[in-house]
Amino acid sequence: MVTARITVNGKEAPIAPAAPHTTVLDFLRERGLTGTKEGCAEGECGACSVLVARPGVNKPTDWVPVNACLVPVAALDGQEVVTSEGLATVEAPGTPPVLHPVQEEMAVRGGSQCGYCTPGFVCSMAAEYYRPDRCAHAGAGAEATGGADASGTGDGGDAEHGPNGFDLHALSGNLCRCTGYRPIRDAAFAVGTPTDDDPLARRREQDPPAPVATEYRQDDRAFLRRSTLAETLRLLRERPDAVVVAGSTDWGVEVNIRSRRADCVVAVDRLPELRELRVESDHVEIGAALTLTEIERRLDGSVPLLAQLFPQFASRLIRNGATLGGNLGTGSPIGDSPPVLLALEASLVLADADGEREVPLAEYFTGYRQSVRRPGELIRAVRVPLPLSPVTAFHKIAKRRFDDISSVAVAFALDVEDGTVRKARIGLGGVAATPVRALATEAALEGRPWTSGTAEAAAEVLRGEGTPMSDHRASAGYRAAMLGQSLLKLYAQTTEAVPS
Repeated sequence: MVTARITVNGKEAPIAPAAPHTTVLDFLRERGLTGTKEGCAEGECGACSVLVARPGVNKPTDWVPVNACLVPVAALDGQEVVTSEGLATVEAPGTPPVLHPVQEEMAVRGGSQCGYCTPGFVCSMAAEYYRPDRCAHAGAGAEATGGADASGTGDGGDAEHGPNGFDLHALSGNLCRCTGYRPIRDAAFAVGTPTDDDPLARRREQDPPAPVATEYRQDDRAFLRRSTLAETLRLLRERPDAVVVAGSTDWGVEVNIRSRRADCVVAVDRLPELRELRVESDHVEIGAALTLTEIERRLDGSVPLLAQLFPQFASRLIRNGATLGGNLGTGSPIGDSPPVLLALEASLVLADADGEREVPLAEYFTGYRQSVRRPGELIRAVRVPLPLSPVTAFHKIAKRRFDDISSVAVAFALDVEDGTVRKARIGLGGVAATPVRALATEAALEGRPWTSGTAEAAAEVLRGEGTPMSDHRASAGYRAAMLGQSLLKLYAQTTEAVPS
């Protein structure tokens, strides 16, 4: 069947004859929309970013930027995309297009040098421009947006947030190889708010395109999406060889860099049963196909350890597509979410055509990129038990502050009562073939006073946890040292709040 279609800049177009593995980036460029660029083909540079209409948090629709180089175009069957070309408006036939406000600010403030990265920056900036809860700080006027004070942000802002409410982390997945970040920041901090007649602003008040069932086949390969979880599980029983994708932030790299191809790809990102978030009396249940951005905004800090994780997990562009189900499903020992979920004592709800079972995450991983998940089985949800431990921290050791793969990741969740550690849960990543719990260190803490002596003794135990190896990111000795240092850092961070 070749009826799959996508709406680009307001015009509907068939996906055929593109192959099922064809990315949104290649699809757009083949149709002359060359503002969308390929820089890294891994989702790290943002030159390919485009806007997709997705279910909103504060409005019916949000304009969400994603990496077009990673997403198969078939995954956007029935969906709505806006590229950098679609941001400008044509007021009358034959007249030059009128620049979008973010394009105008980038132009007048010198935010474009070679121009290669500019369309991607513009799309990510436009998404933040249309964020419904973005608002200017009190006292920030037109003159303040130009960077009048010593910090360069004007009145009411800081180094990472403009007086107009613009969050620079919205651009964390976009790289400028000409090192032109200052004028780009100036442009971001100068944009105003959408006008009432802005068509993309008005579009937020309408529902996004509904998910559609997709059966797209070309060249003996297929991209399939079913309408319900039950139908999907029956399909996976019939096709145990299928590659399951949600945001494609991992599979897209395999396709681009390693030229991987699959005879059958099954999409689960729009399944309603995998997109629920519920807070019960004894646990929080998070749907496996909710994006990390959606989880972050819906939880709104109510699970503090997850709130610490999200800003350090890749970039906003990646978090707009990545899911907990995908991060856990790959089984990577350096994934950032497993250490946090181990510290939270999370469990996974696994589903197949015969029913469901719940597995503690501590028992899920069995080897390098291996787990107890059976063929035809999906992660439906992640369950975090309540109440939460009050003392938590997530320490990610990497070469860059943001948008980097961790060398070591450590998550802590402690109950400290009357100066004594009553309970300790510690999750580790990057120090073994799988994410692991630091069981020996937990035992060294529990029942002991939360003092510098206890922390130092437990830190020595923590240095010996796991089986760290040396690679291009870090040596085994460095990883071991960072484990111990991480616990000492936690103690230093908490001693003011928790008396020793």
